[in-house]
Amino acid sequence: MPDAPASQRAQLRSIARRTMIERGLLPEFSAAANAETAALPDTPAIRGDRRDLRDRLWCSIDNDDSRDLDQLTVADGGANGSTTILVAIADVDGLVPRGSAIDDHARTNTTSVYTPAQIFPMLPERLSTDLTSLNESRERDAIVIEMSIAADGAVGESSIYLARVLNKAKLAYNSVAPWLEGQGPAPAALARVPGLDENLKRQDGAAQALRARRHEQGALTLESVEAHVVFDGDALADLQPDEKNRAKQLIEDFMIAANTSTARFLDVQGSPSIRRVLREPRRWDRIVAIARELGDDLPGAPDPRALDEFLREQHRVDPDRFPDLSLSVVKLLGSGEYALVAPGEHVEGHFGLAVRDYAHSTAPNRRYPDLLTQRLIKAALSKQRSPYSNDELQALAAHCTTQEDAAEKVERQVRKSAAALLLSGRLGQTFDAIVTGASDKGTWVRIRRPAVEGRVVRGERGLDVGEHTRVRLVSTDVERGYIDFEKAT
Repeated sequence: MPDAPASQRAQLRSIARRTMIERGLLPEFSAAANAETAALPDTPAIRGDRRDLRDRLWCSIDNDDSRDLDQLTVADGGANGSTTILVAIADVDGLVPRGSAIDDHARTNTTSVYTPAQIFPMLPERLSTDLTSLNESRERDAIVIEMSIAADGAVGESSIYLARVLNKAKLAYNSVAPWLEGQGPAPAALARVPGLDENLKRQDGAAQALRARRHEQGALTLESVEAHVVFDGDALADLQPDEKNRAKQLIEDFMIAANTSTARFLDVQGSPSIRRVLREPRRWDRIVAIARELGDDLPGAPDPRALDEFLREQHRVDPDRFPDLSLSVVKLLGSGEYALVAPGEHVEGHFGLAVRDYAHSTAPNRRYPDLLTQRLIKAALSKQRSPYSNDELQALAAHCTTQEDAAEKVERQVRKSAAALLLSGRLGQTFDAIVTGASDKGTWVRIRRPAVEGRVVRGERGLDVGEHTRVRLVSTDVERGYIDFEKAT
């Protein structure tokens, strides 16, 4: 019998907290971290010699309910048809010194954990949603990454410096995207700031050029199939796919360019860095087999450009099933990881993004590697030695990879528990599904509506990633997030 709707959010919150602890993550801040946070002044002092860029038409674009705003963007004119893009990153290090109790908590978890019932922020909310958040109409210290984007999407000269910024408009993906595509009105916050509409269109043009060039170089065309939980009050209402849109792509394109510029800056400055790496897929043979089943041929060795051409064609001929194909490819590509890179050292790069130099730097309120990168940048700007030894950075990179994996498992567990709640009254029903995992540990499938993943416990023999099949729901376990299917005959 399903739980009463009013108790469902509380039940999922309890599962989230329990799973955090099981995975070695801290759901609560220590008394010392809370005391440090309470002692911070309401208006932080301006720190150091910084450029005054408060007059620029800065804006943030994020989810509708986001309060931890890590970055702002603005466009300037450039020479020979180029566009200068500035990305301002919240100066978190200025209020979270290394070795503080707040930093200890962030270093332990290494990331914010976003579950449907509760967010477990990496930093106390007074910081991440206020003092170190680039909120609208609030002057903030920032690290600015300035990049010249040519008309063909090539990233030219770039520089990094400290600045003082002011967010002129807090915008949301779901209202900006229809306006950019000419299918909706300008968001109210955009309309209130003279000139911001034209600036944002210039940003969009530069982002489109960046994206086109990356795909020419082999960046993969993939479509998110991640589902988000929808509540009606405290009652669980639905699981809906979280789809990409043009505004999300704009920010994604700028963040990739900024992260690439950051990695190259640190290398030029002779500083070590923590890079985000996605190695060549170990199951390329299965990707080749899937392509062959769909009437296409891929080379025997991993080739991102050939894979992207295949993906683009499949998106064109069968857009309805493209999210399923994307999911299969994502699973077969494997997971990214963090790695130490010494100055001048060869790095494997990021297979999915088709970039070699890539260091997470644009979300220091939410990810610890970005905060580490911020400290390395500041040391380089002041001509000081790295605040961390290579051995420390190597250990931190491995730890961040482990904790990121743990956080993803917590988020996935709570989504699966929510899915089990939704499906608990539908035992015996059959669903169209795609195989998302197949190994000695078991076989998993995802159904479309609702967008739910579960294990095939009977009839799974012979199924492999990317295959379409039909399954019957046989059991659910909300506490453990188990959803079990059998292959329907």
